[in-house]
Amino acid sequence: MWITKWLWDVFESLGLWKKHAKLLMMGLDNAGKTTLLHLLMNDRIEVVQPTLYPSTEEFTFENCKFTAYDLGSSNSFRNRRLWKDYFPVISGIVFIVDAADPERFEEGKEEIQALLRADTLSSTPILVLGNKTDLPMAVSKDELRHELGLHDTTNDIAPIESVQPPVEVFMCSVVCRQGYQEGLQWLSQHV
Repeated sequence: MWITKWLWDVFESLGLWKKHAKLLMMGLDNAGKTTLLHLLMNDRIEVVQPTLYPSTEEFTFENCKFTAYDLGSSNSFRNRRLWKDYFPVISGIVFIVDAADPERFEEGKEEIQALLRADTLSSTPILVLGNKTDLPMAVSKDELRHELGLHDTTNDIAPIESVQPPVEVFMCSVVCRQGYQEGLQWLSQHV
């Protein structure tokens, strides 16, 4: 029996059975980061309080086990110095934007553009989820890309010589359980 467990552990560590990736959950407050994380962990929509302190959670999606760092988004935590402490250990970033709150797009753009300029993230895939598409004032995917300055993102990994990480935008509604699955599939292929 121990040899079977050992073989599975070896396959898992090589990424042949299950990959293991570390994610940084980012975004502005009230975008849906913690709600999505709780849904992925418990398969339930829960009313959650704003995240005040960084936390670490684990969930499995398809063939990938994720460790997610949810740093919260209050001004004391949503700063680039704290985020940079996590950059060396992460495999990918999930940046969630409230697609129904256009007044905050400029702030979201500043944060995403700072990530794109970070040298230590040049090969780290960034999944941008435009959440709350169930609300009537939510913008389209093309509008969100434009507002966030992500005009040239594609489903392909950026070329090796590129200094910009692979980025893709997916629209979703966490409360309706729609759209984020495709984004996580994309991310799990790139981590």
